[in-house]
Amino acid sequence: MSRGGEMVYIPDDSDFSSFRDQCESLEGWHCRYNKAGVTVWSQGQEESCTVQKIKTRISCKDVPAETLYDVLHDTRYRKKWDSNMIETYDIGRLTVNADVGYYSWKCPSPLKNRDFVTLRSWLPLGNDYMIINYSVKHPKFPPRKDFVRAVSLQTGYLIKANGDGACVLYYLTQVDPRGSLPKWVVNRVSQFVAPKAMKKIYKAGLKYPEWKRRHDPEYKPWVYPEQNTLPSVSLAELSVQHADSLENIDETGLSEEHLSASDHEA
Repeated sequence: MSRGGEMVYIPDDSDFSSFRDQCESLEGWHCRYNKAGVTVWSQGQEESCTVQKIKTRISCKDVPAETLYDVLHDTRYRKKWDSNMIETYDIGRLTVNADVGYYSWKCPSPLKNRDFVTLRSWLPLGNDYMIINYSVKHPKFPPRKDFVRAVSLQTGYLIKANGDGACVLYYLTQVDPRGSLPKWVVNRVSQFVAPKAMKKIYKAGLKYPEWKRRHDPEYKPWVYPEQNTLPSVSLAELSVQHADSLENIDETGLSEEHLSASDHEA
């Protein structure tokens, strides 16, 4: 997403518009999975390439768009539903609708766990809500020895209101996981991991109103910027995270049979 690949910048209306177009367009996308209300597409890359662009769509009955938007912002609630997450926290704010954050997630054993530092920006636009991010470097949060630092080239969500109390959720991601991954991992992402993740978000949306009533119901700094107490971060402190400057590990020899039991949990 970074313009020219070198300068860190905060996405503007044209970036959000472009992201929404990518989510809604079918041109150049190949359907990889379509079952039980969830569709997964991939774009443009050879199947053996690990840096694929993947798009997922799910219809969410009984979950208003603004509720799902809150779910995806609320880091405290994420700990309740995102079983793949190891840790997430906000590092600092850039503007009223942009911040820098950290996220680490469990990869199926025997793959190494991955983490990210990203610049995230969000925009409610009529009946649409968007959250997008890309990887940056922050001097106080360098790569850690216990994780492989992965790179989000572009990742985000588009939530579209769809009638009374319902919405459609798109998730689009292009990530360099850093590592020569076996082909089965790439296939598994589109056939198993992505659909499962979308269903989890949908279920989280159904349960969120009740949870939020019991946990600071008025606290939504992504909606009310005056509630945001994060320290300010300057763009000058950040630089674009290039994949070629990070460790690249070879995991092509790992067999699908070695997957941990946790990866097969429903």
